[in-house]
Amino acid sequence: MTGGHGEPTIRDVAERADVSKSLVSLVLRGSPSVSDVKREAVLKAIKELGYRPNAAARTLSERRTRVVGIMLDDLRNPWYVDCLDGLNSVLHAGGLTMVLGDGRLDRRSDQRLLHTFMDMRVDGLVLVGTMTPSGAVSEATLRLPTVVVGSRDFKLPRVDVSAQDDRLGAELAVRHLVDLGHRRIGHVAGNQAAVSKIRRRVYEDTLRAAGLADEIAVQKCDLTEEGAYTAGVRLLRAERRPTAVFAVNDVACVGVLSAAAELGLSVPRDVSLVGYDNTYLSRLRYLWLTTVDIASHEVGHRARELLMQRIDDPIRSSVEYLAAPTLIVRGSTAPPAPNSRI
Repeated sequence: MTGGHGEPTIRDVAERADVSKSLVSLVLRGSPSVSDVKREAVLKAIKELGYRPNAAARTLSERRTRVVGIMLDDLRNPWYVDCLDGLNSVLHAGGLTMVLGDGRLDRRSDQRLLHTFMDMRVDGLVLVGTMTPSGAVSEATLRLPTVVVGSRDFKLPRVDVSAQDDRLGAELAVRHLVDLGHRRIGHVAGNQAAVSKIRRRVYEDTLRAAGLADEIAVQKCDLTEEGAYTAGVRLLRAERRPTAVFAVNDVACVGVLSAAAELGLSVPRDVSLVGYDNTYLSRLRYLWLTTVDIASHEVGHRARELLMQRIDDPIRSSVEYLAAPTLIVRGSTAPPAPNSRI
């Protein structure tokens, strides 16, 4: 039954679920403030009635576009694929659509991209990865509900963060190598981003705590495979060559793997390698890298929840959520060869 008319309406859904029309609207918007019981009742009524909300009418009545602007630091980084997959699935389930922009293509275009999102009147903004909190970013976050994903560079009022606990993740990586018996452990570090700094700091602190301060050896890279290859060659050509290397991410780890092959070193017999992010690269059978899983889908899922809460309550206090990482041990790590322990 649809109240005597053709297509079922939101009123029909409310009557069938025995709730108010406003609560049905909250469910359609993906609001986290609805109880599981009432949400299930509304979804069941929608399915039974075959209700399909009129997107144009809903946009006008709610003054919302149901579009979320996503600005990335660098779409080439495979970690973003996993993160966006988790984020997109939950946004889609909430009736929201992503519009994507890659700031790497032209840093000067950051302002243009953000102004485009504001002109589109997107419902919210998600900033993914490392980027400078410029004037354009600050302006956008004042005008749009904003969540930062995977970065710790932003300390802006009313901006939420969904990221990973890099202190725990880096400690898991380095401690794994120490526990295997490695003493000369190098690090291919990233740029000046907060997460790169945290991973480097924890690498150094963990070696100091293990009594290995004299073995600290760091080479920076630009987070590309080529840059990490160059950094890896410098590390592995050192007079006291490391028997293990902790790379700032999986892309960098692949670069170090290439450097080891170029120098005739076998992984993990001659040198063990640990990456970070557990991207699809680390899972390729040919590479099969030990790495830190930073719960990318969980980070993306929580980002959506924070965004919906921020849309519902734009002036609430900022929230920082850090997912707990885990170490995934694969084929790129092993105890050091007996003749390399000294």
